[in-house]
Amino acid sequence: MDVDVVTVRDAIRPQTAEATPMSSDNQDTVKTICPYCGVGCGIQVRQGEEPGDVQFMPWGEAPVNEGRVCIKGGAATEVVDHEDRLTDPLIKEDGEFREATWEECFEYIVDELERIRESYGSDATGFFGSSKTMNEENYLLQKLARRYGTNNVDNCTRMCHASTVWALRTSLGAGAMTNSMRDLREECDLFWIQGANPGEQHPIANSQYFRQAVLDGATVIQVDPHANKTTRSFQIDDTDRHQHLQLNPGTDIPLLNIVLKTILEHHEEHPEDGWIDEEFVEARTEGFDHLQETLEDFDKEAAAEECGLPLEDIELAAKKYAEADNAAIFTGMGMSQHACGVDNVQNEINLALITGNLGRPGTGVNPLRGQNNVQGTCDVGAMPNVLPGYQLVDDDEARTRVEDVWGFEVPDEPGLTNVEISHQFGEAVKGLYVMGENPIMSEPDANQVAERIQDLEFMVVQDIFMTETAKYADVVLPATTWAERSGTVTNTDRRVQRMRGVGKVHENTKHDLEILSEVGTRLFDEGFDFDDPEDVFEELRQVCPIYHGMTYDLLGEEGLHWPCYQPGDEGDPFLYEHEFDTESGKGHIEGVSHQPPRETPDDEYPLILTTARLEEHYNTGTMSRRSPTLNRQTPENFVDVHPADAERYGIEDGEKVRLKSRRGEITVEAQVTEDTKEGVVWTTPHFAAASANRLTNDVLDERSKIPEYKAAAAEIEVGLEPAADAEGVADD
Repeated sequence: MDVDVVTVRDAIRPQTAEATPMSSDNQDTVKTICPYCGVGCGIQVRQGEEPGDVQFMPWGEAPVNEGRVCIKGGAATEVVDHEDRLTDPLIKEDGEFREATWEECFEYIVDELERIRESYGSDATGFFGSSKTMNEENYLLQKLARRYGTNNVDNCTRMCHASTVWALRTSLGAGAMTNSMRDLREECDLFWIQGANPGEQHPIANSQYFRQAVLDGATVIQVDPHANKTTRSFQIDDTDRHQHLQLNPGTDIPLLNIVLKTILEHHEEHPEDGWIDEEFVEARTEGFDHLQETLEDFDKEAAAEECGLPLEDIELAAKKYAEADNAAIFTGMGMSQHACGVDNVQNEINLALITGNLGRPGTGVNPLRGQNNVQGTCDVGAMPNVLPGYQLVDDDEARTRVEDVWGFEVPDEPGLTNVEISHQFGEAVKGLYVMGENPIMSEPDANQVAERIQDLEFMVVQDIFMTETAKYADVVLPATTWAERSGTVTNTDRRVQRMRGVGKVHENTKHDLEILSEVGTRLFDEGFDFDDPEDVFEELRQVCPIYHGMTYDLLGEEGLHWPCYQPGDEGDPFLYEHEFDTESGKGHIEGVSHQPPRETPDDEYPLILTTARLEEHYNTGTMSRRSPTLNRQTPENFVDVHPADAERYGIEDGEKVRLKSRRGEITVEAQVTEDTKEGVVWTTPHFAAASANRLTNDVLDERSKIPEYKAAAAEIEVGLEPAADAEGVADD
């Protein structure tokens, strides 16, 4: 097992990453996919003599990671038989849970869902899919919602990449990475990484693909308010092939507008240098005039001051990008999680289009997806505005095609997003069906979410642990883990891969697919009775054009990139070679203007709060906080504070402080570091006892409805009394 030390915090090798000796040679080893981030690394698992003895093994020929794993992948099996596992169905009576039979639970769920629909209508119930579950399960959940009569179905992409999906889909055609990790490794000359931190959040992609390109001579431009592991991992931070533009949070549009105007100005004076690909712009784009008009009176000097950066540094980055033969943009939640998230990503698209950096290897606009199946969950239609394959629910022709297969009518108006559903708990929304999600931990202004969720008349949660959300449920259904069941997942570069499971660890648990099939069949008699995940996938490919050419046999062990329209197609490692998948066939350029964060510092809250994830932990910690290996690395939350702010507040490194916003407060340890900018504090959402989402702002991007996690006004209090305050496990 080759574990790359740059993917492990403080260069500590995970003890679990080596193959565990097998207790019995006749036990089958199965090849599956790591349950954590969206890279899609292949691993092997094997069940020992006892059902709970699920063991990790390397998969040396895995197509994405070639046998390497990060610290999370090496520790993935540690939670499969954790003592906190849900093992029996539960029903709440008089405020307390009691064990129940599956029959009791199914009857209760069906009765309540029918009652709510009859009393308030179909749109009075919301359905939350999960990026930690498989394509087949999310497909069945969204089909269940639509058969119920509502498009109120969504998943966690609303919290991470909804704005990216919106901008890419409308301007280029597909809400996904335009390129593959492999072609980027082989062909990319310059990585423009904005609001993303693959060294921390996608460590194998970073070490196996992006760092290899850097070793071969590629340049890195990183745009982020927080210095992080990515550029340090490349080990070129002291060379002219590396720039870190440490901008103020929420100023990504001004920075990119400086880059765009610099390129436009240079092209006017030196058209022979080719900074703008005139032929590409003329033949394959629309809207270039609008960009020119938007930037005509744009003041670069004032914008640079707003960004908190020297203008010449941004102009140098523009020069490097424009002169690269193949430049690729990587975008992440630092761009998407803003009230102007769609415009942020649109400006990245503008940059790629005017320079012709789309439609060939080593280029493109590439969102790095955070969870192992967030891409697939969107692909199969678990969103309120699209059906499988990103077919719009208000497109009559697309809807009819799907209805012909399903045998029932689909509502023709987009439904509510998960945050909008949350805002309506107890009002327009009376019931909630949750599969593998934890909105109390994952949504912004989390204290208010916990208050509102108690106003629901009925909620069912199916999960592997008693999550913070499940504690408020009326019915809790024990599901199996990723290692116990089979299906498909889709990674960050559109590769659909098969997961395979060993036997069940706990006898009275059920696969998510079994649960959904049973609920659907009891509610609607037909359309939900499937033999196995492959049976579901066969129906999925009939209604999802980008998956239509795939079968389980064709996926094999390598998987296939979508789009894969016909059996025999090998899938496209990069998109848009000849045309864009838009109505005109052209890429859409649109000038955008700066929108400051909805909440900015003032006398009462003079700091800017921003948030991000750590390598060792995953979202709000359902699995990672229960892993001994991962928890040892970072056992509790912290806040990064700039030395100048620490001096002003009188904060000592390692001191406990109270971090506050208008929505709540948390107590965390202060880390005094120049990784963050003066006036900016940085923390994480992984820890239940001190989650950043108690502080974050739930204002939304108007189009994509993503919340503004990345910028809020904050304050710090110091001089707290010491307390024996052990952190609880984050349950999501």
